[in-house]
Amino acid sequence: MEKTKLLLLFLTLFFVMLGFGIIIPNLAYYAKEIGATTTEIAILMSIYSGMQLLFAPLWGRLSDKHGRKPAILLGLLGNTAALIGFGLAKDYVWLFTARSAAGIASAAVLPSVMAYVADITTSEERGKGMGLMGAAMGLGFILGPAIGGVMGSHDMPFFVAGGLSLLTFIFALILLPESLQKGLTSEEHEERHEWVSPREIFRQTTLKSPLTPLFFVAFFSTFSFAGLEMTFPLFIEDKWNYGEREMGWMFMVMGAIVVPLQGGLLGRLINKFGERRIVLTGLLLNAVGMVLLLKAYSFATLTVYLTITGIGNQLIRPTNTSWISKQTQIGQGAAIGIMDAFLSLGRILGPLLGGWLYAKDAYPYIVLAGILVIATLCLYIPLRRIRDEVAPISQQSES
Repeated sequence: MEKTKLLLLFLTLFFVMLGFGIIIPNLAYYAKEIGATTTEIAILMSIYSGMQLLFAPLWGRLSDKHGRKPAILLGLLGNTAALIGFGLAKDYVWLFTARSAAGIASAAVLPSVMAYVADITTSEERGKGMGLMGAAMGLGFILGPAIGGVMGSHDMPFFVAGGLSLLTFIFALILLPESLQKGLTSEEHEERHEWVSPREIFRQTTLKSPLTPLFFVAFFSTFSFAGLEMTFPLFIEDKWNYGEREMGWMFMVMGAIVVPLQGGLLGRLINKFGERRIVLTGLLLNAVGMVLLLKAYSFATLTVYLTITGIGNQLIRPTNTSWISKQTQIGQGAAIGIMDAFLSLGRILGPLLGGWLYAKDAYPYIVLAGILVIATLCLYIPLRRIRDEVAPISQQSES
């Protein structure tokens, strides 16, 4: 495994997600100041992932043809312009345009980094490499809101995030070498990383895959947390008169607990209890935390219940990715591409439902938690079948 390159990719993804996380506590408030409704804020949240889902296959093909580094650099530069544009926005149309552009740009960065990892790792090393990238994304996503929340200004975080993106561009331009081997055929590159379009998600072969329950775990966990993420700033403002500063402190506390859990304890928990138990525990913790938020009576209880939800969510993604990487029979790239597509769908639909429910005063956290519990019950037996049936098949195919 090429550790130096993986470290460079780790830092690239960390800074990208740190910039993304910095704007989270401020996005809803900033849009609200400009006059956006709850539904329009939900659309802003969803359009970002919608652009990722639509443009990731296009960027993937360009990355396969022209190289990973050019795609990463173009994405970082586009993300810089989009974030600065968002900070300068004065009306909703401008916000929508900048947010869409940011989604298109990020569609170049994130999948290309994953493809880069696939280029420089063997099949045995790939799960570890992808897990490292997931840790970088999780760390940036957790620390970003904590930093953005204590800035005290709704527009400044966008300029800071844009500056981070520009610095990451310079960093990648100077230090990151190209990974694409010119001698490989296009078919060999497709085996390394398969780019999945929205239409392909619903192909019969995908939905009949033995790993489909794991793809649905990715969808439902992201769907519920994205719905919470969209409504939480409005919830704490309307009920508690809290703003981005208080939200930043909440995320800081959550990060102080979740980051060590992911970094040092999760691997041992997986080895002791297995991926299935960790995933099911994460789904239930996610649901329980959301329900408890409605029972909060102070800043401390809000923070504790948000942390329970965060722990549940952050247990799921790396564990699910690890499980998929171990069990896949269709190739690492293909499986990761499908999982990413389901994650994007969750990020699109979750904010739309959460925002709609919040606008109707329809207890979004109860509904989202209920959906999560129903999904967990429906996936309980299929996940056990993956453990019991897919593993022996995989071992037979390797022998």
